[in-house]
Amino acid sequence: MTDISRFEIFLATTPGLEDMLCEEVRHKGFRRPQAVPGGVVIEGGWPEVWRANLWIRGASRVLARIDSFRVQHLAQLDRRARRTPWAEILRPDVPFRVEVTSIASRVWHERAAAERITTAIRETLGAPEAESGGITIKVRIEHDLCTISIDTSGDLLHRRGHKEAVNRAPMRESMASLFLRRCGYDGKEPVLDPMCGSGTFVIEAAGIAARLNPGRSRIFAFERLVTFDAGAWEQMRAVQSGREPEARFYGSDRDAGAITMSRANAERAGVDQWCVFEQRPVSACAPPEGAPGLVIINPPYGARIGERDALFPLYRALGQTLQERFSGWRVGLIATENALASATGLPFLPAEAPVPHGGLRVTLFRSAPLP
Repeated sequence: MTDISRFEIFLATTPGLEDMLCEEVRHKGFRRPQAVPGGVVIEGGWPEVWRANLWIRGASRVLARIDSFRVQHLAQLDRRARRTPWAEILRPDVPFRVEVTSIASRVWHERAAAERITTAIRETLGAPEAESGGITIKVRIEHDLCTISIDTSGDLLHRRGHKEAVNRAPMRESMASLFLRRCGYDGKEPVLDPMCGSGTFVIEAAGIAARLNPGRSRIFAFERLVTFDAGAWEQMRAVQSGREPEARFYGSDRDAGAITMSRANAERAGVDQWCVFEQRPVSACAPPEGAPGLVIINPPYGARIGERDALFPLYRALGQTLQERFSGWRVGLIATENALASATGLPFLPAEAPVPHGGLRVTLFRSAPLP
């Protein structure tokens, strides 16, 4: 019988950001995290699953890998799936659904494999199948090795639970937090976003500085599992690690609607007392009083050629403003093309590999403190 008291836990993230997530997981006190393609692996039990969902900013979801076995045909999959201790994990009154991915395996028909596992769960446990929602069971069959995982998060973890208003093509909070980390942000310096949109970078930076748990405002799929202990969970959530930030966090945008969104989102997140949002164009941006910090920007990308060409003046104006007024500040800029980043004239460090975002591939361009 499979032991479900300790198992492998997989924290998924954007491909290309695994090392940054691993650094965060290690910093949060999880033992021996290992970066692997697509995420980070740790070992633990259900309390570690709860903490990972509650604490980790850069993960998109947390999967509990509850069983693993070799399989070569559907009948074998059916028999083996009935030996997984479903009753120790799933509740018979909570709907579930199975998603299968097969790679280079003899069990290649993903829908047929999902049907076999679904039937095995339904007949051994009695739980109803869900067309959507419910507990998601993710099955990966790769080179004939079948790994069964429970999605313990539910909604993707960038949905913190306190952001209702978003602008067009928003940066996900999980990715924003890892980009902040990659820029060397540790919560002790001011952060300024001169194209703040719905305020993602500013609000995320304030939450990091205040040591607020990213999952504090939401519910998780693991709360509907047999293994859930409501008392222990409430005790875990009640631990207060917050602090008064040393710095303040600034966002501006030329669009009045973006500023309204940002202020509302910051208030729902409980960080509005440390954030300042103002309507103004990039050309009017100026550093706040005090020590320098980090300017981080997710400007328009211009997916089509005509749109991209029209953005060069904006990028040039942005670079000119930062070079003239932000001496001592570091810059992080997200862009889809080297040419757009180069148009700023900013002294960026050598660029790293691009990562997927919203159907595009984007690169984080970073600078040392500006002269």
